Formats: sequence, C-alpha cells, structure tokens
Amino acid sequence: MSAARVLVLGGFGINCEEETAAAFARAGAQPRIGSVHDLVAGDLNLGDVRILCLPGGFSFGDDLGAGRVLANTLKFHRARGGRPFLEELRAFLGGGGFILGICNGFQALVQMGLLPNTRGECEPEATLTRNDSGRFEDRWVTCVVRGRSPAFPEAGALRLPVRHGEGKLVLADDPVRRAVDEQQLCVLAYADADGRPTARYPENPNGSELGCAALTDPGRRVLGLMPHPEANLWHTNDPCWPLERRRDPDRGDQGEGLAVFRNLVRWVGA
Repeated sequence: MSAARVLVLGGFGINCEEETAAAFARAGAQPRIGSVHDLVAGDLNLGDVRILCLPGGFSFGDDLGAGRVLANTLKFHRARGGRPFLEELRAFLGGGGFILGICNGFQALVQMGLLPNTRGECEPEATLTRNDSGRFEDRWVTCVVRGRSPAFPEAGALRLPVRHGEGKLVLADDPVRRAVDEQQLCVLAYADADGRPTARYPENPNGSELGCAALTDPGRRVLGLMPHPEANLWHTNDPCWPLERRRDPDRGDQGEGLAVFRNLVRWVGA
C-alpha cells in the first residue's frame, strides 16, 4: 500500500509547516508543503492527497483576529470553476479526505464554520478568543482523550506544548453547547494532576469551555487542536523527560505527539 499523501499549507505567516511535514514523514506519510495561494488558485489538487493540514503560526499576521483572514481566504475565494473554495473543501471531505488544523489552523477552521459544524451549515458556531490570563501562553500541558477521533482512537493522556494568545474556546449558544457535549465533539481536554478535565489555570492555559483542547465535527473528518503535537515527536522534546524515563525506562524515544500523526496516517490508509 502506498504511503498516504498529505498537503501541509505554508506561506502568509504560517510558520510550523516544516515541523508538521516532518511529523507526517516520520509517521510514514508522503507530505508536501504547498502555499495557500497555490491551493485556492487551483494549482494544487486536493484530489491528490488524503489529508489537508493547516499548521500553526500567525497567518496573515492575525491582523483581524487569529486565523480570520486565512479562514475567509479558504472559505470565500472563487476557484477556477467560479464556486467558493469552501465547496472544494466539502467535496474533499465527502470523498474521504481529512482536515487537520493545529493552533492557528484550528482557529481558522472554527472561523470558517468547519468546527464544530453541529448543524452542517459551515457557519461559525464558536470562536477562539483571548486567553483568560490576558497573555501569550507558552507551556506544557497534560490532555486527556474524551471522545472519538481517528487521531485519538484510545483513551489516555498525553503531554503537549501550547503556544498561543487566543486559545479560549467559546461556544455560540446552548444548542451548540448541548450538541458538542452529547456528540462528544470535544475529543481532547486539558487535565489536572488526577487526569480530570479542568478549567483551572495553568492546567487549562486559556479558559476554554469544557476544558476543550481539541474539537472535531460530527463526521469525525475535521479536527482542530490548540496544543502542538508536532513539537513532541521525540521523548527528549518534553522538558520532563528525565523524570518520565526514570518512571518508565523502556518507553523508547517516541514523543507522545507522534502518535497523533501515526493514527491519522493509519486511518486514512485503512
């Protein structure tokens, strides 16, 4: 079976494309970095890939809010056929594709309405706004799996770093909140020392509702997460690695973030 092809977007202030492509390559995929401009202009064909990834960074300088200009570019740009590029993305998902957004990419997916998309209308139902701390948060957090996603097929916990100033998930209203809760669309939550989802700072670095660190759509083909799995590919990426190695000397050299990419590559190739 050939390796899954992945398109990782770059350009216009995105700055984590190299690390993210390296993560997919280590997971066994064939990643390619392509610019946002080439994608919406039709010079890159989504039909050639199985996963589209929107990595972290500061796309378009976050001038109108984190991820907003990138979201509008991907949603409203007219493709060569004259229809909004959002229709290309919906066709990609309908054909078995998967979209992953990390940090700034997550912000863009929420602004586009692809997450949580409980009504299936691709209209915004949430936002990612300024952290409760009022400052940029750059720290390691522990997250626990709370719902179904190809990226997190098994229950458990993982340590990942966050690097964001606007990571607080706020859901639009009670119907959206109920749908997210009932369908378990909050698939990853910030956790305390006992492994329980928490709103307490700094374990929850931004104040997200439901302690949400990652959100999926009802079809489980779109995933956005604020932590950076591409920044924990090797066990030595974690500043606590000496302690973890003493606890489990046989754990190997794999960082906990690598499993996210391996799970997705395995799933799209199944």
